[in-house]
Amino acid sequence: MQQLREALADGVPPGVALIDPAYGNDSKLRAGISGLGLTYVAGIMSTTMVWRPSEAPLPAASRSGRGRPGTRLRRDETHQPVAAKTLALELPTDAWQTITWRDGSNTPLTSRFARWRVRPAHDDARRSEPAAEEWLLIEWPEGEAEPDHYWLSTLPADISLACMVDQAKLRWRIERVYLELKQELGLGHYEGRGWRGFHHHATLCVVAYGFQISEKETIPPSGHPHTWRGAQPAFPVGHRPRSSAAAFATPHAELNRHDA
Repeated sequence: MQQLREALADGVPPGVALIDPAYGNDSKLRAGISGLGLTYVAGIMSTTMVWRPSEAPLPAASRSGRGRPGTRLRRDETHQPVAAKTLALELPTDAWQTITWRDGSNTPLTSRFARWRVRPAHDDARRSEPAAEEWLLIEWPEGEAEPDHYWLSTLPADISLACMVDQAKLRWRIERVYLELKQELGLGHYEGRGWRGFHHHATLCVVAYGFQISEKETIPPSGHPHTWRGAQPAFPVGHRPRSSAAAFATPHAELNRHDA
């Protein structure tokens, strides 16, 4: 949350927060992101409790006689939220839509998805008003025994399913960036023990990665084949290219000087 606040304060253009289940299951984090005016697509566990579409917790109980009236939302034995997986398994087969979100290394990436407008059920007992509705998105690949990915999202209510899937799957880019940082630019090579040293190491790796991406943008087909690079400096007098025959031919005068 501190990183998000600092990014907004620094004028970083706001985007959609993409969160894996390790963080997405944290309802306080999701609420904090919404409090900053940002939308999110948060991975959640299959056991996350939600209210069925068009349902909400019961209103506070009315009291007769003395005492303050109740303010907390309620549940009873017959009015309970369900796990996201339970909701998914109740759907008929024709409720799932096949969506292709991008080209893979061999074939287009395609799977089946379904979504509903639901209310998260966490902390109902502490609320006086039901949680706002948001999207519950679930992926169930063809041929699999059960769904394998779940998301809660505050993307607009009128967003298309294809656009929502595209946003959810953009987290692949984050994983790809980490992979390239670790394998190509040494992010995973740090062996120190202090935060300061690691912070410096990670910062330099990220700067190098930014330079690498900037360079790739100039290479076709991403960039124009005749991208301007500015004036090239002249070679210094006596320049000998590395690995050329001239680089290994030592003049006699220089050789004699070294021998002396």
